[in-house]
Amino acid sequence: PTLSVLFEKKIDHIGGAGIVAKHIAASGNKANLITVLGEDDLKKFVISDLKKSKVNFNGFIDKLRPTVNKNAIVSDNYRLIKVSKLDNSPIKEKISNAICKKLFKSKADGIIFSDFRAGIFNKKLIHKYKKSLKKNIFTAADSQVASWWGNILEFKNFDLITPNEREARFALVDQISGIRYLASTIYNLSKCKTLILKLGKRGILTCMNKKHSSSSSYITLDSFANEVVDPVGAGDALLAYSTLSMISNKSKVISSLIGVLAASCECEKDGNIAISKEDILYKLDEI
Repeated sequence: PTLSVLFEKKIDHIGGAGIVAKHIAASGNKANLITVLGEDDLKKFVISDLKKSKVNFNGFIDKLRPTVNKNAIVSDNYRLIKVSKLDNSPIKEKISNAICKKLFKSKADGIIFSDFRAGIFNKKLIHKYKKSLKKNIFTAADSQVASWWGNILEFKNFDLITPNEREARFALVDQISGIRYLASTIYNLSKCKTLILKLGKRGILTCMNKKHSSSSSYITLDSFANEVVDPVGAGDALLAYSTLSMISNKSKVISSLIGVLAASCECEKDGNIAISKEDILYKLDEI
C-alpha cells in the first residue's frame, strides 16, 4: 500500500508569518517581518520574495537551524501527504533578546504575533516579547494547532486574538461545549479586548466585550467564499486585515467583516497568495 504519484510541477509560496506580512504590504501599508531563517537556499527565496512584495525583512539568520519548509503533495486537489522540515526547539537566548530590542524600538502602529510553533514562541518568550512593547502599540496574535501544538491562552492581554474552533477546544481541553461558550471562556481567560473565533466554512463569531449574556456582545458572519479552491492561509488573511481595520477605524464589527472578506478572497485563490485591498473591494461590490 505505497502511494505512487507522477511529479508534474512544484510551486513555492511563503507561508507562516511571511504571508501575514505580505497581506499587510499588499494592502498598501508598511510591513516589517521579524523572523528566523536558516543559512540555506530557502533563505534566498524568502528574502527575494519578500523584497518583491515590498516587505522589509528585519529578522535573523541562524546557521544551526533550517528555514522552515512545509510541503504538501497534491493530487486532483486532494492533499495526499504533508512533509515538513523544521527545528521547533526554542531559539537561542541571544536571538530572543535581539528580537526584544527590535520590538522595544519599533514605531509600528501594530504588532502581530503569528505563532506557528517553530521555536520563536513559547509561554516564556511570549511574555518576554510582550513586555518589550510600548503600551500604545496595537497587539494581535494567532497560534496554530495543526502540525504542532500552540496554545492561544499563552497570549494574555492582547487587543485581538483569532483562534479557530480546534485551537479554542485544544486550549480549553473541551470537545463538547457550544461555540458561544468556547468564545466567551477564551475571551475571559486570555483577557483580550476582541476575539474572532474562526469557524471554517461556517464563517466567524466575534466576541466584543465581557457582557456574554447579552446578544449585543457577539456578532456572527458567514463565509463569503463563492467557490473554495484552497482554504490554506485564510486565517492569515483574516488576521492581517482585521488587525489593519482595527488600527484604522477601531470598529470591531467593521474589522470582523473586513477580516472575513479577506479570508473569503483567500479561499478562492489557489495557493497562499497575498490579498490586496482591490480584492476586498471587488468582493464587496460582488456582494
